[in-house]
Amino acid sequence: MASRRKGRPIHGWLVIDKPSGLTSAAVIRIVRRTIGAAKAGHGGTLDPLATGILPIALGEATKTVGYAMDGFKSYVFTIRWGESRNTDDRDGVVTATTDVRPDPAAIAAVLPRFTGTIVQTPPAFSAVKVDGRRAYDIARANEAVVLAPREGLVEAIALVDRPDADHAVFEVRCGKGVYMRSLARDIAAALGTLGHVSALRRLRVGPFREDQALSLAAVREMDADALLERHLLPLAAAMPDVPAIALTEIEARRLQHGQPIATLPVASRSHAERLYRDAVVYATSSGRPVALAQIKGGEIRPLRVLNV
Repeated sequence: MASRRKGRPIHGWLVIDKPSGLTSAAVIRIVRRTIGAAKAGHGGTLDPLATGILPIALGEATKTVGYAMDGFKSYVFTIRWGESRNTDDRDGVVTATTDVRPDPAAIAAVLPRFTGTIVQTPPAFSAVKVDGRRAYDIARANEAVVLAPREGLVEAIALVDRPDADHAVFEVRCGKGVYMRSLARDIAAALGTLGHVSALRRLRVGPFREDQALSLAAVREMDADALLERHLLPLAAAMPDVPAIALTEIEARRLQHGQPIATLPVASRSHAERLYRDAVVYATSSGRPVALAQIKGGEIRPLRVLNV
């Protein structure tokens, strides 16, 4: 018989302002231990160097993580010109240097190349899997890391500050899977120099914003129940664009037992124009989360049952 997971069944989202120097996994462990949660995950890894928005999914909210990760993200980061590092950020070892420092006009001129759909190679020190192994494990073993280039969407990138000749600060809004470290490396290369990320902050992840975020210090200082009462966001917080549908108790039971239900009666109580073919919907009953489901052939079929 499988052992039961230790901790309280807490369901929802906490938005944490991750400090520099900790891994995302370490932050999850601290939060989970502090509030006594049985299960936790996160909506997008931040490097140890980075600070900023780390949405933490608790309990059944872990089933909605994909919706948070698929949303647009905003970052501000600093490129340190003149040095390449093996990790593409300041935590790595210097691998080459140059005296070339780009001026603001040259930087502004090259940025359109990095707007829209771009192709970039992930950093060698990344969580990308190669033949079942994490790239960073291969790199740490001093083995060659060969990663395939991949597409990503950069909606906007702007030079927002140049504090001195060695540094430039950028703000970026991008889609899933765009690496700021790769962006810094490639911008530097396009300018005929070298560069790495010396500072990085994530400002937004999908619907989750800075003004919702708690510091780890605040998490540790607050009573766990008070923290959850004031700051726990519902499962639906990760899915603002997913239509919500209200079910009867009988419909909810059918869906939670893996059985489809008819779309027409539900549509008559909901915004029918949003219940189009193949749409994913968030089903509730008397305000209680029931399932993520999809409309198929006149039926609403369960995708992920939510045991709240």
